[in-house]
Amino acid sequence: MIKACLIGAGRMGTDHAKHIHRSADGELYCVVDLNREAADTLAEQYGAKAYGKIEEAFDDSKIEAVVIVSNTATHADLISAFAKLKKPIFCEKPIDLTLEKTDECLAAVEEYGVPLLIGFNRRFDPSFQHLESQLRSQLIGNIEQITISSRDLDLPSVDYLQTSGGIFRDMTIHDFDMIRWMLRDEPVEVYATGSCLVDPSLKEFGDVDTAMIVMKTAKGTLCHIFNSRRCVFGYDQRIEVSGARGTLHAHNLHETTVVHSNQDGVKQGCPYPSFPQRYKDAYQLEMDHFFTDVVRKGEKPWITGKDGRQAMVIANAATESLETGKLVTIPEPQVIDSTKV
Repeated sequence: MIKACLIGAGRMGTDHAKHIHRSADGELYCVVDLNREAADTLAEQYGAKAYGKIEEAFDDSKIEAVVIVSNTATHADLISAFAKLKKPIFCEKPIDLTLEKTDECLAAVEEYGVPLLIGFNRRFDPSFQHLESQLRSQLIGNIEQITISSRDLDLPSVDYLQTSGGIFRDMTIHDFDMIRWMLRDEPVEVYATGSCLVDPSLKEFGDVDTAMIVMKTAKGTLCHIFNSRRCVFGYDQRIEVSGARGTLHAHNLHETTVVHSNQDGVKQGCPYPSFPQRYKDAYQLEMDHFFTDVVRKGEKPWITGKDGRQAMVIANAATESLETGKLVTIPEPQVIDSTKV
């Protein structure tokens, strides 16, 4: 079994501890969190070690792979540090809120030749994978339009939002990655607009809670993304793709398939309430890919640091469009220069 170091014992860390434990090739060896009590509590559930300082993990030679789910501000430095230690790395999105630090840590990954898997978990969702395979098979012909609806049940805490980098870097970044993956094409221009319709206080730090984004790709495909921090019926995750020969839909998943029908109509329960429930299978498949395919078999990560970087480039362009009210050209993906390490 591959001895894994889990960095972060918060909500995502708690979920990923379970995913590591359930993977065929991973073993939760240690948990690191500055809140030592949280690390102790989580580690105890799996018979793992607990560390309250990251230096303790740096010094532990038994660690064979690293899973980073700590605060975003720590991601890039941790990636660089563990790359130098030659440890395979899984890191939740985003890599960093700045491209400068993103490029520095990706250069270290290149220099030391370690695999880095970025946590865009939606690529592992079985329904979305099936949709993507149908697009590759040309079932609906050349793709003309793609629409993504991504809306949360509830607004996160304002404390969280103030350090999140804004809705496009925190939330829509998943949708930007999905479009790149689904279309196998790069968005080249973006127009974004937004409002504070859920909580007007977000205006105080330049964020929005409701947004619409329109993009055009290099091949001319048009993309439309709907985002909201509020959806009263549940976690809204839908995709529609239109092509020359038809349309494909991926609908919301529900907690139950039971439908009640009577003389008053037809009624079904609400979709899953949030991402841990909606994407539970995707998170497990993601972790299985990391430990089995990437670490044990030595295969290339399905989602690389370059994918994480380009999603942030698009998020930055969308933010610029929101702030200026103008259409913004999206820079092309860059080659990471490892000589800068």
